[in-house]
Amino acid sequence: MDQLLNDIGHPTYIPFEVIAARLFLAALLGAAIGFEREWQNRPAGLRTHMLVCLSGALIAILTVEITHVPFFQDEAIRVDPVRLVEAVTAGVAFLAAGLIIFARGEVHGLTTGAGMWLASAVGLACGLGFWQIALLAAVLTLAVLGLLSRLQEWMKTKQPLETPRAGYDQAAADTTGTPGSTA
Repeated sequence: MDQLLNDIGHPTYIPFEVIAARLFLAALLGAAIGFEREWQNRPAGLRTHMLVCLSGALIAILTVEITHVPFFQDEAIRVDPVRLVEAVTAGVAFLAAGLIIFARGEVHGLTTGAGMWLASAVGLACGLGFWQIALLAAVLTLAVLGLLSRLQEWMKTKQPLETPRAGYDQAAADTTGTPGSTA
């Protein structure tokens, strides 16, 4: 039993307070991204984005910790941190692909899928200790999701100018009420 208790308190390479801060930051930034999606009534919202961001951070932290465990110091075992990014990207791509729907000639869920992918990258940045990168990416994400969606809506309300038909004389129509006739 003592051996089990000692294993539970296994020392970490990264101080536990730093690990906790990184995980909390990932959860907070994931919540910010997810809140916007929730507010827009999208299928993957607050909890999903928080979990994706948090999982990315946890996987990053575990990768750093694994590289410092004596068991993995052997020459036969190689730890490649790039595989971390590949694994997280593949996992989130699988989740995001399930959100993308093509129906009635329109694609739905693409932005939410991209947001989940970005949340995983923000989580990786948090987990690896790149706090400034994570914060900037989250702020830019919120700007894209929030501000640009309003710009898109505004652009949809603007009607394109009608182009005159061939043989249609606007000046003559204005004076006589009959298209193409002259006064």
